[in-house]
Amino acid sequence: MSGRPLAHHHPPLEALRAAPLLVASDLDRTLIHSAPALGLAMPDAEAPRLLCVETYERKPLSYMTETAAGLLAELAGSTTFVPTTTRTREQYRRIHLPGPAPEFAICANGGQLLVRGESDRDWQRTVAERLASHCAPLEEIRTHLVRTADPAWLLKERTAEDLFAYLVVERPLLPDTWVKDLAGWAGERGWTVSLQGRKIYAVPRPLTKSAAVAEVARRTGASVVLAAGDSLLDADLLLAADRGWRPGHGELADTGWHAPHVTALDERGVAAGEEITRAFLHAAAAPGHGRSPAPNGSGAAGSAVDASAAGG
Repeated sequence: MSGRPLAHHHPPLEALRAAPLLVASDLDRTLIHSAPALGLAMPDAEAPRLLCVETYERKPLSYMTETAAGLLAELAGSTTFVPTTTRTREQYRRIHLPGPAPEFAICANGGQLLVRGESDRDWQRTVAERLASHCAPLEEIRTHLVRTADPAWLLKERTAEDLFAYLVVERPLLPDTWVKDLAGWAGERGWTVSLQGRKIYAVPRPLTKSAAVAEVARRTGASVVLAAGDSLLDADLLLAADRGWRPGHGELADTGWHAPHVTALDERGVAAGEEITRAFLHAAAAPGHGRSPAPNGSGAAGSAVDASAAGG
């Protein structure tokens, strides 16, 4: 699902401030964080106040800083803010972000486009046609995953929205070469592989966040896209955006992924989520709103890489 690139150039901040804006952001480990991913390295007395934005099985699961929550509410009230996640629709609906409910949300790594909370059937048909034309079927991939995974480190195997598959594993027991071997096998069949924490994702190559964001941009008339993400499944989204941000943790940081228009933040964990939200708001602030753009503390990193090499 390559879609039309969202932009062929990356204008300066002054130009972004004058254009209609769409803000597309990954959620987990980008804007919201589970307790193990908070990265609270400071003394307890200096830790930020946290807002719980998701519960699961009646227990708190995901958080933002209260400062980030306020910034996001302001951002969502003044731009087209589009949560853009690999989560299924059911998993996404557990999250209650600050601010007005987004008109658009992207789930299943671009496979589901929600419009005012409901799945868009035209987009579902488009996705199904593209996957049928370019990829091996899901069941072939799933069968291979289950057959080759070792029960010693495999905890769960799942499919998501009948679109892609993933495994939950004991990361310390996972052989170093297994994911690389899987990626080679899957690549020959039109699929990509991504390791995120304890999860190994196998995703059809045309199933991308950037294609779904391009569709939202087409529908809303947005001419500028800001984006953020932490994993290789976010690389296509960041490359297609006019400006992007990635945190100091995650697959992209661990592999040294970079692009000229993507700012590589030093902050990690929940502090990075706050800084990303602040950067979005500064970039979206229009002249005359009483706010002026401020540097976000980091310069953009190096040169672009090929999207297919980055994953997603």
